[in-house]
Amino acid sequence: MSKGTATSESDSEANPQHWEKTRNLTFIVLGAWFVFAFVLPWFAKELNAWSFLGFELGYYFVVQGSLIAFVVMIWLQNWRQDQIDDEFGMSEE
Repeated sequence: MSKGTATSESDSEANPQHWEKTRNLTFIVLGAWFVFAFVLPWFAKELNAWSFLGFELGYYFVVQGSLIAFVVMIWLQNWRQDQIDDEFGMSEE
């Protein structure tokens, strides 16, 4: 029974830190998503002054770059969240 009490005390101390790290990670990912979803397309005309691999840079960033960035963001967010969960003993393994 004391083991259960120690676990609940440990969980009550770890949860605020766990959720703070999770919240911060979410804000970082949402900020990056905002940049790739709204900021880069907003400046696409200005970016079209340059080209990359024969494509106008604005087109390349918005169409190809954003898709790549979204996939990378999903992978990084899941990878980092697994690390946070492991750090606080909340993984399901």
